[in-house]
Amino acid sequence: MERLTGPAAAGEAADPVAVVGPAAPVDPAVFREVLGAFASGITVVAAVADDGSPAGLACQSFASLSLDPPLVLLCVGKGSSSWPKVRAAGRFGVSILAEEQRSVCEALGRRGEDKFADVDWELSPHGAVRVSGALATVDCALEEVHEAGDHYLVTARVLELSARDGGSPLLYYRSDYATGAFG
Repeated sequence: MERLTGPAAAGEAADPVAVVGPAAPVDPAVFREVLGAFASGITVVAAVADDGSPAGLACQSFASLSLDPPLVLLCVGKGSSSWPKVRAAGRFGVSILAEEQRSVCEALGRRGEDKFADVDWELSPHGAVRVSGALATVDCALEEVHEAGDHYLVTARVLELSARDGGSPLLYYRSDYATGAFG
């Protein structure tokens, strides 16, 4: 049974901006504003494309999914021109960006063919692309892709993990970059 706390439990009216009833459509601007209150880390999802060049995208929708088996999930916009190349590779790296890697995020977040022109990267033993200097990297093998609204929900098996000592994450919060002292 659900236990109510706060204004709803006391019978007080909730903030009308944050409440969407079943008959009211969700305004995309309000959706973005409300969900923007949840800070998320920024990652780069990248692989080697069929032509041998790196292909990748900036992704803030990334999370651990399962310990047994070790799985992660990420969400990729259906409009991404890089995702089909990463998907076709079948193996990819997820690099969790450090606060000093804002330029990497901007490079991988733009449209264009040579997103990696100014990005230092290395190829892992599993054939995944890892961004140099990232806080952590996760080598993955694609498991499943599901359609979910205007995105794909992707699950992937973890093949290898690594993390560096120290550093703080590059975050996305309220439609802007943010950093925090976590080191």
